[in-house]
Amino acid sequence: MKKIWEEFAMKTTLVIMAAGIGSRFGGGIKQLAAVGPNGEIIMDFSIHDAIEAGFNKIVFIIRHDIADAFRAAIGDRIERICAELGVEIAYAYQELDALPAGVALPAGRTKPWGTGQAVLACKGILDTPFAVINADDYYGKEAFVQLHTFLQGYDAANPGALCMAGFVLKNTLSDNGAVTRGICRMNEEAYLTGVDETSGITKTADGGAEAGGQAIDPESLVSMNMWGLTPEFVGLLEDGFREFFAKMDGNALKAEYLLPIYIDELLKAGRVTVKVLPTHDRWFGVTYQEDKPVVIESFAKLVEAGVYRKDLFSDLKK
Repeated sequence: MKKIWEEFAMKTTLVIMAAGIGSRFGGGIKQLAAVGPNGEIIMDFSIHDAIEAGFNKIVFIIRHDIADAFRAAIGDRIERICAELGVEIAYAYQELDALPAGVALPAGRTKPWGTGQAVLACKGILDTPFAVINADDYYGKEAFVQLHTFLQGYDAANPGALCMAGFVLKNTLSDNGAVTRGICRMNEEAYLTGVDETSGITKTADGGAEAGGQAIDPESLVSMNMWGLTPEFVGLLEDGFREFFAKMDGNALKAEYLLPIYIDELLKAGRVTVKVLPTHDRWFGVTYQEDKPVVIESFAKLVEAGVYRKDLFSDLKK
């Protein structure tokens, strides 16, 4: 039986950007790293955590050419689980030639247009506040609870009120090489004022962090592309995609319409606010092939500690 608050809670959607899934090391979807005790992939844990936090719809953004493989490897299984839990599943398709009216596909372009175009592919599917995540990153439970709580306060009169999960820098570093992170600048009320994209960040022997020989505060909050957005934001993305092509200066084969860059433009123009929600869980991602064993071990420890059950979704089946 549903709890009373669940009956009246605002519906929220989790959008999973999976159009580029399996491409990091080549080999496609069949090569997705099994990281859990029963062959689960990272996305299984994100979906579990989102449902546990209260999200009641999942949208997978994929490409038509990987649709069958995606459903066979992931989608059909998740759909069965979600049907039992009363969670809706939908698909959106990011395609290379889904362009604004009057824009022709540049000859020689082979890749879709980035994370901004990916979320824009959900136009017509999203009518609730929603969170956006990468398919192959692990964000931890706290972030989903934080975003869900924020999105419950959605007010159509204030459609520019956005949020993002702010991860502690030291919890996002790899032992196997340098990483690039967007370090957040915030005001005293924890609203984002800017993001400093910083490349070449490495761990130091004393548990700190540095880039280019300069020390960086390991407690800094960073963006890991986990956003809380409003249904109206999709309309802004559409406007932004047109502007992206209008401003493009000759790099049509590689240019990308990226979510964080567009949100930063809106922020500077005073059209949105972004509340930074601190989260203290460790972020995992397979940035380097050598990260995979560490990620597998990390999930084994989470299961051992009781954070997850061996039968992952069994705790959600009341």
